[in-house]
Amino acid sequence: MTARRTSKQSAREVTAARTKVLSRAAATRAVRAAKRRGLRVVFTNGCFDLLHVGHVRSLEQARRLGDRLVVAVNTDAVVRRLKGANRPIVPGRERMEVLAALACVDWVLPFSDPTPLQTIRALRPDVLAKGGDWTLDTIVGREDVESWGGRVVRLREIPGARTTAIVERVQTKRPGARRRR
Repeated sequence: MTARRTSKQSAREVTAARTKVLSRAAATRAVRAAKRRGLRVVFTNGCFDLLHVGHVRSLEQARRLGDRLVVAVNTDAVVRRLKGANRPIVPGRERMEVLAALACVDWVLPFSDPTPLQTIRALRPDVLAKGGDWTLDTIVGREDVESWGGRVVRLREIPGARTTAIVERVQTKRPGARRRR
């Protein structure tokens, strides 16, 4: 038998997810406090438009590299510059709230710079984690993180789990490759 949730409990849970969405200044304070307590902080970033299994597995893997996971999310304007006029599909505030609702994510913050370098420098994470589709020499912030004794980790790539592929399937109305009946 499962317990019923009251509307107050549901509201608290939603509010809890939203409280994990921080400004860069607030995230910097949270990371510093965590590090003072001896916790290892992991940083990753991305667009996270249409959250999919590849994102979830990568975030879970990143979280296992430390005690706290902070996720920086490209703002809508940056996503448009990177991905084209039809993106993002999901507005930034919603993308951040969905990420914040994941148990493996501790803090989420937006960044509007072309790269996350200034955010990485402000937060000074112990670990910088990026998807396996990035080579070490192309990971922005690698040199900085290594210069203060941190490490850079390439996460496993999840074959076929790409937002662009999902968008293309929807646009062409092709059934998903993994669909089962």
